[in-house]
Amino acid sequence: MKSLAKQETQPKSRLIVRLGVFLASHHILFSVICCYAGIIALLLLPSLAKNTYLSENALIPGSANPLFSTEDAIEANRFMKAIEAVARDSSSVIGMANFIAQQIEDLGAEVCYQKFLPHGKNFHPLKFFTSMTNDIAIQPNGTATNFGINTIGILRAPRGDGKEAIVLVTPYNSQRVQSNELLSLALGFSVFSLLSRAAWLSKDVVWLSADSQFGEYAAVSAWLNQYHNPVFLSHSVVSHTKMYGANNIYDGNSEKTEATAFKRAGTMAAALIFKVGETRRYSDRDSVTIYAEASNGQMPNLDLLNVVHYLAVHRQGFRVNIAAFSSLLSSAWLRVIAEILHTIGSVLRKINPDWKLDIAVPDYVEGTANLANSMYNQALGVPTGSHGAFRDYQVDAVSLEFSPTFHVKNENAKSLFLLKGGRYPNVFQLCCLMLHRY
Repeated sequence: MKSLAKQETQPKSRLIVRLGVFLASHHILFSVICCYAGIIALLLLPSLAKNTYLSENALIPGSANPLFSTEDAIEANRFMKAIEAVARDSSSVIGMANFIAQQIEDLGAEVCYQKFLPHGKNFHPLKFFTSMTNDIAIQPNGTATNFGINTIGILRAPRGDGKEAIVLVTPYNSQRVQSNELLSLALGFSVFSLLSRAAWLSKDVVWLSADSQFGEYAAVSAWLNQYHNPVFLSHSVVSHTKMYGANNIYDGNSEKTEATAFKRAGTMAAALIFKVGETRRYSDRDSVTIYAEASNGQMPNLDLLNVVHYLAVHRQGFRVNIAAFSSLLSSAWLRVIAEILHTIGSVLRKINPDWKLDIAVPDYVEGTANLANSMYNQALGVPTGSHGAFRDYQVDAVSLEFSPTFHVKNENAKSLFLLKGGRYPNVFQLCCLMLHRY
């Protein structure tokens, strides 16, 4: 009787404590159930996912009048032929940087250079948790002969206050420039040239011609590092210009100082990396591949991705490609799952027309392969392009790799391609809208 009385007087443990004890005693079963639930949720995600929407601040994407004309495409083609001749005649990195800088100045924009050295691969435990150091920036008394030169053009916004900027990046290898890289530079010049005449700009525009002889990421990262972590030198800037031949770029000490002094625009709001692929894609139309994954699985603003995708498909007529696992695209079991879900979705739609779960089998397979590839890249934490360097500074950025259906040496098709790709200034206009200033 006393024991029964003690049991009745003892307070019962809280529900959350009892639940924790139960889960701990059955942890293996609980782990298996969670794993299967996660796999089922991932397989259902392509069917359950809703269509993404565009920010209301962007208004209607593509409603802006595309100002890029045939004359602009011809001018870009002329730029490409001229820089190809410079690359063929020049034996150093200075020749192309000189030509690009002169073209930027002719547009009325500001220009500057940045010399950088390749990344050091020595591990230092004290610098493991810190940001990048300045060991890849300009070294005043260095004697290194293996270096790269980034050329930077800056357009000051006529309607802006100089506090924000949008960046356009076109990488090229100054040592072994290829035809597709020349086309990338021409595409970047065409966009920059058109924006130099735009009266609606509310943000500064920076065009970075990144010397990618040490890798695209290294060139962009070196510029961003110096942009956000300035190096203050005690001596004159002109004293070290002979290191990389800046005396051949301009005549006169005053112009030399102005060109070599590192210049900045406002705080970076967004960035676009333009590239033209090396390989020709055999298809019925030109395509563009979008890369968005950055370091540690970071992703840019979804509105930026949606605007780029919308304009590529509905205004330029590109086929948009997103990296996917090729093994899943040809997987038989995934196609069987897609057919089962399609059948179930068709039955549910007959019961309730609002239940739109009957996704097409090819769309389901492609969506699952894209999802798996994106999850894999985010889990690895390795950026899929030079846009990852911007996310290190919390700047939204995406890489666009264009894959034309023609050979890059086909002169007749280049102008048409430049005409289509040069209409991407609408992205800059919509970025101004999305970021709440216009």
